Order: sequence, then C-alpha cells, then structure tokens
Amino acid sequence: MKQSTNHLFMVEPAVFYANPQTMDTNVYQVDGEALGHDVTLRKAMAEFRTYRDMLVECGVNVTTVLGQKECPDMVFPNWASTHDNGQLILYPMLNENRAAERTPEITALLKKLYPKTEDWSGYEGEGLALESTASIVADHVNRRAYSGLSRRTAPELVQKWANFTGYDVITFETQSHAGIPVYHTDFLMYIGSDMVGICAECITDDGVRKGVLDRLSQTHEVVEFSMAQLQANCCNALEIVGTDGERMLTMSLAAYETLNVVQRTVIERHYKTLICPDLQTLEKYGGGSARCMLMELF
Repeated sequence: MKQSTNHLFMVEPAVFYANPQTMDTNVYQVDGEALGHDVTLRKAMAEFRTYRDMLVECGVNVTTVLGQKECPDMVFPNWASTHDNGQLILYPMLNENRAAERTPEITALLKKLYPKTEDWSGYEGEGLALESTASIVADHVNRRAYSGLSRRTAPELVQKWANFTGYDVITFETQSHAGIPVYHTDFLMYIGSDMVGICAECITDDGVRKGVLDRLSQTHEVVEFSMAQLQANCCNALEIVGTDGERMLTMSLAAYETLNVVQRTVIERHYKTLICPDLQTLEKYGGGSARCMLMELF
C-alpha cells in the first residue's frame, strides 16, 4: 500500500462549536459559548473552504459532503478508513454525537467506492472506541503502525485492527500537559514516505519511547517536537499527493509558525510544497487541526 494519496474526503460543517461531549478527553478544546455558535460557524466555514480550495489548487482531488446539524465535530471525519484493496473499515466512536457522524447516506457513498466493508461500530455498545486513523497512525509501506492508548483508543480494538490488517502495531501510554492521555495518536505524530514528525516527549515510558524512536529511525528521518509544539498542532500533519505526483505536507499555519529553523529545514528538504491554512477557529474550539479534517481515499 502506498503511503499517501491524491484523493481526500472532507466534511463541510453544518454547525460548529466546542463539543461538550468530547471536552473531558480533549484538553486542546476551548469552550466557545461566549463567542456564540453562529459566529463560530461562520469563521469555521471560511477556514474550511479556504483550506479545501488550497488543496484543490495544489492538484489534490477533494470529495466534499455536507455535515449534520447535530454533529459539531463532523468537520473532523474520524469514523472510517479506506484501503487500496477496496476495503472500508467503519469504527466505533466514544461519544454519541460523534457516532452520529456515520450517517447512512455518507456510508453508502463510501461503500460504492469501497465495496469490502468491515463494520466495527457495534463495539460502541460495549463502551469501546477506536477512532480510525486518528487512533492508529500507519506506516503503510513498511506495514507498521503506532497507537497511543486513551478512552478513544481501546487496546483490544487496536489488536483487532492489527490482526485484520496484518500490520505490526506498537501501543504506548501518553500524557498531555493536563496530565491525561493525548486524545488521539495523530495529534502527537505523523508519518510520511521519508520522514516522521513526533512528540516523543509525551510517551510516558522511557523504554517504550526509545523503542518507538529507534523503529521509526530505521526507515525515516525523525523530527521531534516539544510538548509546547504539540499544543500548537505541529504533529497534526499529513503527507498528500498533488500535481504530477508531487508529495506535499499539510499542517496549519499556527503549527508551521511554531517550527524552529532546524525543524523547518528538515521538513522543507523532504517537501517542496507545504500547505498551511489558517485554522485558528477550528483548532481553538474543535481541538483538532489540519490532519484531523482529512479522510484519505486510497
């Protein structure tokens, strides 16, 4: 399986505000009640559309659908993954209004493109969650993957995913600046074809941290980020393919501006084109960033 794709799936928000159901696990959200939902939505819509247009201008194919008014986090589609053998996996979500994002209409659309469907959403009834590529960050070329455990990422489902896909998965415990686990693995690391970005500092066990870094460095150049840079969304990035097969990296403007000179030099050695949208509203009230908004269609 190739590492990155030219085709992305995005969900334009019909509503957007700080989701009260997710705030106990996502410490990167800010309560936005004072601003008002209408104002927040207008700002979020503008950021979403600008980002989508930036991707298209760089030669990325983007399939867009409209979200549901009952789902304030629908702009972050973490409930499915696609695979280049025609496989679609549907995942169990921790929170009720996030599970509602998995609508019959959108699911049917994806099933037309990916007829081999594996549906694990029933685990929601057991209180178990595995939130797609947000929970498991994969090195597709080497068939390895990494997963930070949290209430949104159940270890038994990580093992089920490993058994189903045949990937060798390393799991680890993490701790955010607030003392609870980092809610998603794709918030603390990303894997491209030749380089990796990771906040290894948040992995709590020294031995496991070293093992993760050693394994990553076998196949990739590794760029490490600090806990402060983690909070600035530096790890929430994604390699994508644009015009003429060019590999590009997308991260938010806030994340890019937090990089130091050495980090920028390494990243720009691997990627001539960086797509860095201003996502300050989506980041502040949603607690997610550039990578969270993109479902890859392989």
